Amino acid sequence: MKELTIGIDIGGTNTKYGIVDKEGHVIFHGSISTAEYEEFKDYFKGLANAIREAIKTLKGEYKILGIGVGAANGNYYKGTIERATNLKWKGIIPLADMLKEEFDMPAIITNDANAAAVGEMVYGAAKGMKDFIVITLGTGLGSGFVANGMLLNGKHGIAGEVGHTSVNPAGRYCNCGKRGCLETYVSATGIKRTVYKLLADHLEPSELRGISFDNLNTKMITEAAIRGDIVALAAFEYTGRILGMKLAETVVHTDPEAIFLFGGLSLAGDLIFKPTIRHMEANLMPLFRGKVKVLPSGLQNQAAPILGASSLVWNYLDNTQRQFEKVIA
Repeated sequence: MKELTIGIDIGGTNTKYGIVDKEGHVIFHGSISTAEYEEFKDYFKGLANAIREAIKTLKGEYKILGIGVGAANGNYYKGTIERATNLKWKGIIPLADMLKEEFDMPAIITNDANAAAVGEMVYGAAKGMKDFIVITLGTGLGSGFVANGMLLNGKHGIAGEVGHTSVNPAGRYCNCGKRGCLETYVSATGIKRTVYKLLADHLEPSELRGISFDNLNTKMITEAAIRGDIVALAAFEYTGRILGMKLAETVVHTDPEAIFLFGGLSLAGDLIFKPTIRHMEANLMPLFRGKVKVLPSGLQNQAAPILGASSLVWNYLDNTQRQFEKVIA
């Protein structure tokens, strides 16, 4: 009998979901709109129906062991989504309990960056590593910490919010209510803000001048930098400097073997990796220099969010088994 898990990644615009086996093969994947649902109950009904339709496509003998969910402000301990700034539905949403009741199986929720970290450990480039960090560079900046083979959740289930540590207390406004958070500088949105600041400061010609803020994206900035655009190149250098300096601070907390960069901005390759590594090494405590690798994620594909979410179930079951073995030993 084939053992399977369901992975759900809830984004502000769309929700991706899929059915995954232990080897990381996505047997089915699909998506529904997140943004079109004004009421959470309507969204949940749509999601539940989509999952049932996905299950109907399965052939042969199988057993679905559980559901993993990655979502902004997902609380691992409570199984809730709590006041997510990128979702329409405010307050505290008891999603894990709702999924358990609907499908009669375990449901595990954590924030999307933690899901990416577990996915990296189960399916990606962190296989065999016990101490590492995953930094997700999307619309915002998320982070997941694994120490001694265990995901760090913290007392309240929300550990590792590096994106909301301070770069400049009087700096850019952030959706969290603070100013100068790391993600306002280092993210897809952050590098766009940097480009517009640089366009105001530079007099040199730039192909980015004629693009509106809403239409500008990371791919455009990357392609302009490859062609030698001075503003695009300066934007990556500035972004890498801030990220590298912040990673140098972060390293001292958990002494990781590696830091993985994941998400759209990381796809710029050397444009973001080289300045990040250079500035991290320059700012590291001497004891750590040359010891911490900065690497691309091994899950850089369209199914990555689904794999990350589904891996929560395998990780949960493995931890449960280890705890059981300790009790009977």
